[in-house]
Amino acid sequence: MNRISVLNTRLANQIAAGEVVERPASVVKELLENSLDAGAKRLRVDVEQGGAKLIRVRDDGAGIHKEDLALALSRHATSKIRELEDLEHIASLGFRGEALASISSVSRLALSSRAGSSSESSGWKVAVSGQDMAPTIEPVAHEQGSTVEVRDLFFNTPARKKFLKTEKTEFGRIDEVIKRLALSRFDVQFTLQHNQRQVHQLLPANSEAEKRRRISLVCGPAFVEHAIQLDRQGPELRLWGWVSLPTFSRSQADLQYFYVNGRIIRDKVVTHAVRQAYRDVLFHGRHPAYVLYLELAPEAVDVNVHPTKHEVRFRDSRLVHDFLFSSLHKALADVSPEAQLASHENSIPAMAGGDEGSALSLERQQSSLQLQEPASAYRHSYSPPPDRGELRSELAFTTRLYEEDTEVPPLGYAIAQLHGIYILAQNAQGLIIVDMHAAHERITYERLKAACEREELKRQPMLVPLSIAVSEAEAGCAEAEQKALFALGIELERVGPESIVVRQIPSILTDSNVEQMIRDVLSDVIEYGSSDRIVAHQNELLSTMACHGSVRANRQLSIPEMNALLRDMEATERSAQCNHGRPTWVYQSLDELDKLFLRGQ
Repeated sequence: MNRISVLNTRLANQIAAGEVVERPASVVKELLENSLDAGAKRLRVDVEQGGAKLIRVRDDGAGIHKEDLALALSRHATSKIRELEDLEHIASLGFRGEALASISSVSRLALSSRAGSSSESSGWKVAVSGQDMAPTIEPVAHEQGSTVEVRDLFFNTPARKKFLKTEKTEFGRIDEVIKRLALSRFDVQFTLQHNQRQVHQLLPANSEAEKRRRISLVCGPAFVEHAIQLDRQGPELRLWGWVSLPTFSRSQADLQYFYVNGRIIRDKVVTHAVRQAYRDVLFHGRHPAYVLYLELAPEAVDVNVHPTKHEVRFRDSRLVHDFLFSSLHKALADVSPEAQLASHENSIPAMAGGDEGSALSLERQQSSLQLQEPASAYRHSYSPPPDRGELRSELAFTTRLYEEDTEVPPLGYAIAQLHGIYILAQNAQGLIIVDMHAAHERITYERLKAACEREELKRQPMLVPLSIAVSEAEAGCAEAEQKALFALGIELERVGPESIVVRQIPSILTDSNVEQMIRDVLSDVIEYGSSDRIVAHQNELLSTMACHGSVRANRQLSIPEMNALLRDMEATERSAQCNHGRPTWVYQSLDELDKLFLRGQ
């Protein structure tokens, strides 16, 4: 074997660069985070050839003193922490002190800066060279702030350079980094230029309208038009931001931005909580869109768990999970038909452009998908319409409603039934089409859930206690969380190092696969700190009951019955989607109907 020796400085930095500098976008991210930590309010990024040839980041931050410039390119040199205790109160984006040293080891880097507190009229420039990466400093004309110029990335590590993608792909990743940071700091101006062509110039956004405009520029106007804003305060927690309506969903999870104390992260606890909140309102296989900000005490979250700081660890993950779920669940439940109609009115121009996220186009896509009940089941027979006398009396009933009520409800009043499947109603702005089975299914489902919540959870003792062989970690979890699991209706006991016994389960789940359910619950508790498997199984049964207990196709309803269904929809939470996530009603404004018939053209 070779003898042990100390690596030279450049090689050590190149090895460290493998953790921090994956591609040009990684360089842009690290440099911009340093600028934001320096208090910059204007940031300019110039890129050539997707970042492989040149990356230049200019800011107007506090700058770096001449005496500190050489240290800035050294490993583990930082101005953001001093003692071990500082790691528990990190409020900055960067703190490791490795970024500039790692970048300079795999590129030709030059750093120019002028400190705002300096009495000198010019700035200073530092660069490194040689195996020992010795810094050289020289004066340079520079305003307050810093400029970092990175040329020929990976020029001395050709194996790394071969793994770079095309120029378009690499620039797309840089563009995404700019967007993420722009959403985290509304008060900062971001300018991006690629190959001498300006791509973005995002001006500071201080007012609510300006923030929505920036989100519209980054996420697209359709997201803003079909998103609801929330701001909820919890015990030492605050969640605010924008989440999309269930009708604005994506085929991929590509429009999801979540920030913890201003730092964008991807966390399994967060993802699980969001997925739970959308569980029974989102069509299967679709993903929600959101821009959310979680604020909590710095000591309640550990950001030092990954070199690129993409992941965090919460001190109390169960508290965070439950707070996120309850906040999003409540926000989605509070969406009324009136709010959705107002959103639709504002989104007509965007929908005309055929954007993927437009509510109307998505509703039509969802309606054409293969559902639990095939369309043929609705149309196996034709029921003749009521005779003219009945029709005349029902239309007279609707006319009286319009005359008696000065204010028309959001979903309007029923005027007819189509093929025993759809209810046609008109409100003050246009036409409402309701899938009566889907709508009644949601109403019945919510009533069943409310009835279950009002009653204490009933437990059913096992006739013969069920013994389950589990791992030692699962057995330990079952023992530690015994009280929490009992609150879910499960009574179990650890009887050995790798064995548990189930004595009671919720009575509504007696016919389910108990062993698999217990294993899934323990897995969730270990992974996320909590489990909703019991509630999920219970809701699945209630959903089936609601489906079979709802009005079926080809059942003729009178006008008063249809209006009663419309009023129930307006009073029911999540009534815009059925239990399976497909829409229960769609809306066509008079303007849209006029376009269909070329009126006014």
